[in-house]
Parts: sequence; C-alpha cells; structure tokens
Amino acid sequence: MKLGAYLAHLGSGPPYDVASWARRLVDAGFESLWMPQIIGRSGFVPDPFVALAAAASAVDGVELGTATVQVPLHHPADLAHRIQSLQLVCGDRLTLGVSPGSTDTDYALLDRDFRSRFRTLDENVAQLRDLLPAPPPLLLGSWGANVEKAARHFDGWIASAYRRTPDQILEAHSRFRAAGGKRAVVCAIPLSSPATLGPVGEQLHRYAEAGFDDAVVVIERGGPNPGKVVALSNELL
Repeated sequence: MKLGAYLAHLGSGPPYDVASWARRLVDAGFESLWMPQIIGRSGFVPDPFVALAAAASAVDGVELGTATVQVPLHHPADLAHRIQSLQLVCGDRLTLGVSPGSTDTDYALLDRDFRSRFRTLDENVAQLRDLLPAPPPLLLGSWGANVEKAARHFDGWIASAYRRTPDQILEAHSRFRAAGGKRAVVCAIPLSSPATLGPVGEQLHRYAEAGFDDAVVVIERGGPNPGKVVALSNELL
C-alpha cells in the first residue's frame, strides 16, 4: 500500500506553504500528494488546481491528485479547461478525484443546488469525458450505492476517513472489490498530534491487510513529523 499526504491541513490557522510543504513531504518519503476542494468550511484551503501546479513545479517523481473536486460546483467546459491546464504542468502524474460533495456549505456559498448534486455529477462527468482529449485517471469519492458506481464506471474509488470509521470504510471496500473495483484509496486520515501516530498506525495496518492500494494522511498543524509517519508506515507495512 502506497502512502500519500494532503498538501493542506483542515483546521484553523494559516495554510501550509504549498511548495515547501510538498518538498518536505517528498523528502520524507511520501509517494503521492493530494489536495481537496473546500471553499466554505475548515478555514482557508487553497484552490486544488493552483496548489497542485505549485507542487508539480516543486517536486518530481510523485503522483499529484485531487481528493476531491466537487464537480457540480463547476461548469463542465470551465472544469475541462482547468484540468487540461493542470495536465500541462503535471503531465501523467495527475490523478483526478471527483465527487458530488458531502456538505451544503460550499454549495450555499456558490448558490448551487445541493439536492441535485448526484444527478449533476453524472451529467457533468459524462461531458468531461467528451471534452478532455486525454483524461487523467478518474477516481470517484462517494458512499452508498456510488461505491459500486466507482467500481463499474471509474478508474477507482476514494474513501474519506475524515467522517467515517475504519469499520465503515472496510465494509464499503468489500463492496467495491465485489463489484470489480480497481484502485482503492482511503484518504483524509487525520493526524492531529504526535499521540495519534499509534492509532493511525493501527488503521493503516488494517487498510493494507484489506487490500487498499493507497492511504493518504492529513498532517494537521501540531501533528507528527512527516518522517515519523513514513517510518511508522514502513515498519507496519
């Protein structure tokens, strides 16, 4: 199981300097760097397209992904243009995690209809596939019946650990594999302090044993040293 990390923290306080944080994470041994799209909550989180472009210019040899872009918040043509622009910077290192979004805060801020987000996701993803000459791998971040949808119609599935328990994630992972799913990523595993290293290490071990392909942690302000996270992962896995 590969270990990745967010380029942002999700708590209060100023954001990380993306380029220097990316270099620190890669130097520590993380194999992929991810950025969520969060607009109306969790303090200030930089735009994922800007942040990933900065990271791509700062580091080499690691995957760069969105986890996730809330597709219904964008017009498909504008989103396709932004994705193609990012592909020029990231090349084949880019992976696009997409989702319908899980809270109404961002939707309310942008005056979008939260209730129709699943239908809009399906419509907009279909248009994206037509608009992108060479789309990057598309991973669906969602729950419920969309886990099987991720298995059948996407290149993989992203499970968020920020609001789900390991038991819930492992149950959904079983359904994903039973439906023929390919790549499975569990992301947003929070590390809020050095004391969380032990419990998170146990989670990583469970996810690896279950057959997840990737685990992506969020090192919050005040969290453990990135090198210690990688060392723990190497020891357990």
